[in-house]
Amino acid sequence: MNAALALAYAVLGLILVVNLAHLFRRRGLAARDIELPSISILVPARNEAHNLPTLFDSVLIQRYPTFDLHVYDDGSEDGTWALLAAVDDCRLRPVRGEGLPSGWVGKVHALYQLSRRAEGDVLLFLDADARLADPDALERLVRRFLALPKLAVLTGIPRLEGGGGALVSLIPFTLLTQLPLPLIGLVRAKTLSAVNGQCWMIRRSVYSEHEPHRAHPGEVLEDVHIGRYLKGRGVSPYIENLQGEVVVRMYGSLREAWRGFRKNAYLIMGGTVPTFLVSYTLFVAVFCLAPLTSTWFLGALYGLKAISDRWSGFPLTTTLIAPLSFLMTAVLQLDSAISHWLNRVRWKERSVSRSSLSGRAAPPL
Repeated sequence: MNAALALAYAVLGLILVVNLAHLFRRRGLAARDIELPSISILVPARNEAHNLPTLFDSVLIQRYPTFDLHVYDDGSEDGTWALLAAVDDCRLRPVRGEGLPSGWVGKVHALYQLSRRAEGDVLLFLDADARLADPDALERLVRRFLALPKLAVLTGIPRLEGGGGALVSLIPFTLLTQLPLPLIGLVRAKTLSAVNGQCWMIRRSVYSEHEPHRAHPGEVLEDVHIGRYLKGRGVSPYIENLQGEVVVRMYGSLREAWRGFRKNAYLIMGGTVPTFLVSYTLFVAVFCLAPLTSTWFLGALYGLKAISDRWSGFPLTTTLIAPLSFLMTAVLQLDSAISHWLNRVRWKERSVSRSSLSGRAAPPL
């Protein structure tokens, strides 16, 4: 048993080192001396009046030559539409939703509707709690995107801020230690692929050919499914370090983070009882029980978490409570599974039922 756990930590460490070297090498890749295409930035918004001013302040100051910002108000009840209507800038194109059709998740429907209105040569999907880091961030994103093959998606790991760091810090930790990024472009397997729904970029012509949101209308974990869907059609996602360009304030508190991850954790772990039980057993054994039985494993856990936290900008205090973070996550994963089994998952004041997770074809619009 100890040998198996030691091997697991060795593999996690190897993946972490390889991924950091890969991200560092790709950081400097950017297209030079090329005409910049027009950009349409697409943002879904439901009860986002507290986040949108920060997003607007960061986007509307961009020095990029040609872009517009499309925001879909998905039945907000907090003044989101009044905020959108008050912005006097011709580059902002607000859309007021007219209700959510059966079989669609709100975010997926919002982005699909915006994609049909967008006119830019390139589409940038951003969450409402994101912001661009500085006035030249959009141009840097585009130049990095243009350095990729034509059939590609630029996505990656943004700078994560806000509350709930004990849980949020496990997002970059998981990506850096468990997803071998260099293999995504080399291996054809669709399962070795994902898009980060917080920020991703694709050519409009490529998007229109495949319409990934329409293909997965009822997926709460739509970004993972979209990444696999696109890769299966020859459009490969490139996961890169986007911390210098995009900042995301995911949650204001640990309580908000818990509610947010509750809707996703079970799905990330397979979304079925057998896959969840296998994934959960492995998680608890490697990250919760092993560090309690051996100082070597505890040191290895702290070492991996420290490297991940330093790279992703989390404070030392977040690293010091690493064992507690993993124990909390184990409880959260169980809470998420039970909530899904009992159809009690809610997000943005809407119920997320198991029937919406089937991935069936979109109903007519």
